[in-house]
Amino acid sequence: MTAGLIVLLVVAGLVLLTLARTIRIVPQARAGVVERLGRYSRTLTPGLTLVVPFVDRIRDMIDMREQVVSFDPQPVITEDNLVVSIDTVIYFQVTDPKSATYEIANYIQAIEQLTVTTLRNVIGGMALEKTLTSRDEINGQLRGVLDEATGKWGIRVNRVELKAIDPPPSIQDSMEKQMRADRDKRATILAAEGVKQSQILTAQGEKESSILRAEGQKQAAILQAEGQSQAIDTVFRAIHEGNPDPQLLAYSYLQVLPQIAQGEANKDWIIPSEVTQALGRLTDRLPGRDERQEEES
Repeated sequence: MTAGLIVLLVVAGLVLLTLARTIRIVPQARAGVVERLGRYSRTLTPGLTLVVPFVDRIRDMIDMREQVVSFDPQPVITEDNLVVSIDTVIYFQVTDPKSATYEIANYIQAIEQLTVTTLRNVIGGMALEKTLTSRDEINGQLRGVLDEATGKWGIRVNRVELKAIDPPPSIQDSMEKQMRADRDKRATILAAEGVKQSQILTAQGEKESSILRAEGQKQAAILQAEGQSQAIDTVFRAIHEGNPDPQLLAYSYLQVLPQIAQGEANKDWIIPSEVTQALGRLTDRLPGRDERQEEES
């Protein structure tokens, strides 16, 4: 009875072990490479699958998702013999689990070494200044070489990025000094341009102001002359229409004399003879003139 129970337990254990080695579950975004008697048999897809126990062997599951690998800074010599330190980041994805398993022993290490050698070849043909300003070009060249080389490994390189390009400390100090000098130069140029524009605008404003004042004076003089012309014309017409006699003209001249005398420069006056004669006639007609003449006689 005891021996039969032991046999039953052993058989149950063997059955459970066989089922465990027969039924396999592959997670999503994973792939399993099956070897039968040491040779490649097939690739397992995500889900529930059955294998032949003790005959088929599943290697490590391969991640089919896009992966990101950051490599340590690598010293690279530029065309002008300067050493720069470059950090790289690789975005890749396994597309063929069979090739990634059997075509390369360690594809991560292989990608790193291939990146370093390709980076040295690319940077070696560029000067430092071009290296610092040509990241997109360097990324494109790296991606093309890596994608072509890793294709036979069942790997697709999606993107290559340069995290940092660090020149030597002495070069960094020189670049900073040059940048400060360039900034100071641009600031000086901008300040000079500002002063120049300010002076130009001030001169233009003064010019326009002078022109406007001259135009205003011109218009005022024209209007004043037109007003005087109209006034003279009106007076002239009124005089001719009224047909004044010499006595009226003399009287008008006497009214204007105080205004003429107000000028400081009016030292010499010229009185027309017609006005003198008219004044004489006007004086003769004044009241009491005949009586005074008789008394004098």
